[in-house]
Amino acid sequence: MAELKKGQGLRQSMAWLHTWSGLLVCWVLFLVFCGGTASYVKDEISLWMKPELHASWEGDVSAADVAQRAYAYLQREAPGAERWFINLPDARRPAISVFWLRKPGPADAGKGNRARLESRTLDARTGMPIPGARDTRGGEFLYRLHFDLHYIPAVQARWIVGICAMFMLVAIISGVITHRRIFTDFFTFRPRKGPRSWLDAHNAMAVLALPFHLMITYTGLVTLLFMYMPWGIQAVYKGDEKAFTAELAARAPRVKAANEAAVLAPIAPMVEQAMARWHGTPPQRIAVEQPSNANATVSLTRAESRDIGTTLPVMVFSGATGVVQAALGESVAAASATRSTMVGLHVAHFAPPLLRALFFVSGLAGALMVATGALLWAVKTRQSHAKRIAAIGRVPSGLRLVEALNLGVIAGLPIAFAAYFWANRLLPADMAQRSGMEIRAFFSAWAVAALLAQWKPTREMWRVLLWTGAGLFAGLPVLNAITTTSHLGVTLRHGPIAVAGFDLTVLAIGIGIGAAAWMLGKRGPEKRAAPAVRHRAAEVSP
Repeated sequence: MAELKKGQGLRQSMAWLHTWSGLLVCWVLFLVFCGGTASYVKDEISLWMKPELHASWEGDVSAADVAQRAYAYLQREAPGAERWFINLPDARRPAISVFWLRKPGPADAGKGNRARLESRTLDARTGMPIPGARDTRGGEFLYRLHFDLHYIPAVQARWIVGICAMFMLVAIISGVITHRRIFTDFFTFRPRKGPRSWLDAHNAMAVLALPFHLMITYTGLVTLLFMYMPWGIQAVYKGDEKAFTAELAARAPRVKAANEAAVLAPIAPMVEQAMARWHGTPPQRIAVEQPSNANATVSLTRAESRDIGTTLPVMVFSGATGVVQAALGESVAAASATRSTMVGLHVAHFAPPLLRALFFVSGLAGALMVATGALLWAVKTRQSHAKRIAAIGRVPSGLRLVEALNLGVIAGLPIAFAAYFWANRLLPADMAQRSGMEIRAFFSAWAVAALLAQWKPTREMWRVLLWTGAGLFAGLPVLNAITTTSHLGVTLRHGPIAVAGFDLTVLAIGIGIGAAAWMLGKRGPEKRAAPAVRHRAAEVSP
């Protein structure tokens, strides 16, 4: 690592800080940007990955009737569960999603709640499981991936992502300070000029969505603020973090089961009462604590509106009597409202389709900004060491590692995303542990790409992996047409429009990756270096 020279100016210092704060975490940031960008359309992704729902009925149906159907199903199938969760259908989710947390058994020791969570997808018209509905995590996996990193324990993963986000914030601010002509450079692109071309691309992606990059990085830190700085909570709540969380999120406190069983009161009157209080807005989520018990509680959370904040009103009823126990979240303190707004800006649940599309494009620009920055460093470093590389006949180990990581992450991750979607269509719909197999396909494809990158981090391998990713993405609409009846010829005319949007988006991404692979095969003029030097300097550089 280069050292700061004594007495160097502010811009030079910021350039050093920008380079290393970005390079050290760029590969994690690329994953975070890709997963986070997909999160803006996670419901659309989930719908595409559940073709059995494409023909689900959409129409004017009473939220109270739908909730009662879900209620009846859970009473039959999971009467002894600890908790029920019901997600009612809306414009982005055409079916009912129900979850329940079964009581722990000896085999569940040490596995946490996730291992005990069961789920079903129900038809809104009948309240029965949709025949053949496949088990998949859909867009939810990609959403959680961008802050949970899947195979890493959640707390450690969020610390890693948080530290990387802090580095990202430093890199953005130092980058703005470094480039005195940053907005002028946005309109400058010098093709086939080696590092200058990569610098121009990096500047363009950075400036294109600079406000978004600043917002998404800062608000991402705010979402996990209390995990990073828990001392205030510990002091005020005496270490009772559950009480703080319940108050912050307008959540009903947990209840303990009584020694007395009870029949649950009908859910429909509760829904109607909540809607009357919310001026006709239906609930989005229903949570039932200790069903079939005298201490049962039913919590109804209002559907999201165009409000930026994420704190939604909640009405809590007695499960046995149907009597209102509390109305939460209707009056939010200034500090809570500020945090809620920050979180809302990050997750963008308030955004209508066009605004979410803008967030999606800005997220892609952020991923490209990180990728071009990493490639710029590698290209500049390889050029500065060209004579040494030619003399010793090999690439320095540090540079080779960076180039291999660039190749494995930047070219390998799109292959992993595409493999996840391909697995969704190719794996048998009734396969046991199917959702887990889709996730294994994601990481297996990425692992293969990463190993190939470590084995041979060359320009030719860049082209191979990029063409592979392009083919997999561009082939998804074809795969969808072969395996379902919801192909573009149908969805563009009759819907679901979200399925058509997915097919067109992945096709565009595939074309974009293919264009990058094609341009990589074209070599620009190399005027300055001697032939041997040129050959070795360009061997790996993309």
